Amino acid sequence: MLVNMKEVLSKAEDGGYAVGAFNVPSLEMMRAVLEAAEELKMPLILAHAEGHNEVIPLSLIGPILVNVAKNAKIPVVVHLDHCSDFELIKQAIDIGFTSVMIDASHMEYKDNVEITKKVVDYASKYNVSVEAELGVVATSEIGVDETKETADASVENIYTDPDLAKKFVEETGIDSLAASFGTVHGIYLKEPKLDFDRLRNIHESAKIPIVMHGGSGLKDEDYINAIDNGVRKINYFSYLAKEGAEAVREYLNSNKNVFYTDINVVGKEAMKEKAKKIIKIFSRK
Repeated sequence: MLVNMKEVLSKAEDGGYAVGAFNVPSLEMMRAVLEAAEELKMPLILAHAEGHNEVIPLSLIGPILVNVAKNAKIPVVVHLDHCSDFELIKQAIDIGFTSVMIDASHMEYKDNVEITKKVVDYASKYNVSVEAELGVVATSEIGVDETKETADASVENIYTDPDLAKKFVEETGIDSLAASFGTVHGIYLKEPKLDFDRLRNIHESAKIPIVMHGGSGLKDEDYINAIDNGVRKINYFSYLAKEGAEAVREYLNSNKNVFYTDINVVGKEAMKEKAKKIIKIFSRK
């Protein structure tokens, strides 16, 4: 059934668990995570990122995701991820998405507040939840160097400030906050240094569900610590896509006669098993 993000994360907040948000720019990825969540009887967030429009446009994948969510056996949120284009956000809402993320974290604070509030005002007319980001989640790098002085300077520049998070939530009225505390997008080049004390302070100050971006590729105990300190939505893509690709590579290396449809099935099944493992961790089962 198609549901609102606020509803799903409110239950996660009460239950002390997190809900997986999976970017699914292919039907195989969508089927993999949906089947995994339905078998485990856990809620799911199907997401489409603005950056994946080059893989498959919102106009094509969006209606499919909404239709699948409506007919699912579990609560499913359809979410627009990492979007900085207000017109694209409006398009997603028109298609039937129940949640959108306005990502203006690269802007000055006052500009971030302004565009985020604009999205909240618009989305609220359609009962659509809004996520926004404060701080910067780096891409495929840790964001801190070897020396303490450089690390401290980097942290202050990119990590979310708990006091500012409280102010941001009050000024914008968002439903969930993507916070920066040491995770990165993409494949980890080094072991991440996660600041769980900062995360706990952000959650206590913001008083809304916290979202972890760059959520794939961490240790199981890192997920548990993050959830214990306020994370209620975890974005997961890179290592799920990698799992499917590696399964396909192995299949191609082991078989001479291969049809394209074969690799669809192989990739989907590998990603489904990975998604089941991850959803179990997130749900504390």
